[in-house]
Amino acid sequence: MLEYVKGEIAEITPAFVVIDCDGVGYMLNISLNTYASLQNQLSAKVFVYEAIREDAYVLYGFSDKMEREMFSLLVSVSGVGPNTARMILSSLSPDDLQAVISSGNVSQLKLVKGIGAKTAQRIIVDLKDKIKSGNNTLLVQLESSSETFDEAVAALVMLGFPRPAVQKAVGKLLKDSPLIKVEEAIKMALKIL
Repeated sequence: MLEYVKGEIAEITPAFVVIDCDGVGYMLNISLNTYASLQNQLSAKVFVYEAIREDAYVLYGFSDKMEREMFSLLVSVSGVGPNTARMILSSLSPDDLQAVISSGNVSQLKLVKGIGAKTAQRIIVDLKDKIKSGNNTLLVQLESSSETFDEAVAALVMLGFPRPAVQKAVGKLLKDSPLIKVEEAIKMALKIL
């Protein structure tokens, strides 16, 4: 599993970036937000989301972890695929998207190309409880800053548990016991899941 790709920017367009890592070029699909933050740089560290299907292995790149977490949450919604999530993140910054979801602003989401009323409502219903409405900061983003959270979530997802449920369970454990070790977090999360 790739966490990030770091190297020289070999090529960049509004749709993708190619990062050269010691002679190997990784092509990552990007949003317009990521394009704006990378376009004048010679090198970059791009966080990766891997979309593996029967017929394709596609990498999506993000200039920061927060945008990747929003992408991950969006693709967890039924009917929202990676390209739709990328379109949403090209139209709205992660902060704006969080504000739209927490306020339940369906009409703002419908302005994104390809998003109808039903999809916009589904996104808001599915993700509203995963976003803190107080300061519009993802619970996941706060918790993902810890290595314990990242490692425990990665291990449980590899075991086949759905990422949103795993993030919620591990996040609750770390909130209650911030100094818990990775192994203990995994064992306790398995009991919850």
